[in-house]
Amino acid sequence: MSGPGRVILLNGTSSAGKTTVARMIQQLRPDPIQHIALDQFRDGLPDRFRGLNSPDGTPGARGLNVVPVHTPEGSGTAVRLGDVGRRMLTGMRHAVAAFVNAGNDAVVDDMQLDPNFLSDYLTALSGIEVIFAAIRCDLATLRQRETERPGRFPGTAAVHFHSTHSGCLYDVEVSTATMSPRQCAEAILVAERNPPNPRAFEQLEARQP
Repeated sequence: MSGPGRVILLNGTSSAGKTTVARMIQQLRPDPIQHIALDQFRDGLPDRFRGLNSPDGTPGARGLNVVPVHTPEGSGTAVRLGDVGRRMLTGMRHAVAAFVNAGNDAVVDDMQLDPNFLSDYLTALSGIEVIFAAIRCDLATLRQRETERPGRFPGTAAVHFHSTHSGCLYDVEVSTATMSPRQCAEAILVAERNPPNPRAFEQLEARQP
């Protein structure tokens, strides 16, 4: 093994198009890159730990729970994590690190639901080359996608629209509302080939208390 691989970390709200962009990156990138996604880990939970407005103390509330919320913009849904859900996502971040430290490259499709998640990524991926990419989309398009896609809960994107990017600093930002998946992937791969100096993760690490 010659050393660790590299990471392209995609961050964006639900329905922003992260998975589509990740798959296009796989198609366009000459070297192999593994797709690792939040959805894969969520779907790996036992069904009873994937809650839908599950009350406190139940398995659904302890895992990954989708709950109704009310915001100034209107009603929606939010993802709430219990102890099982948080432990699972901590494991995901450190699994990414182990995978990449074995010499593999990874494009990671995730959503920063909590500021501590980004801090944990900074710790887990310390010493690894990371391109941090924002996958953005306007709210009207997100709402339309949610109504058209099976398995999506209306209002989730709106509730997490701002918080997902809170405290983040990126190497590259793309919009799936105005750019095709190929254009988004190409822009991210350009940043991977010619990363800024310093990288976003290096600047974020310097801000850590």
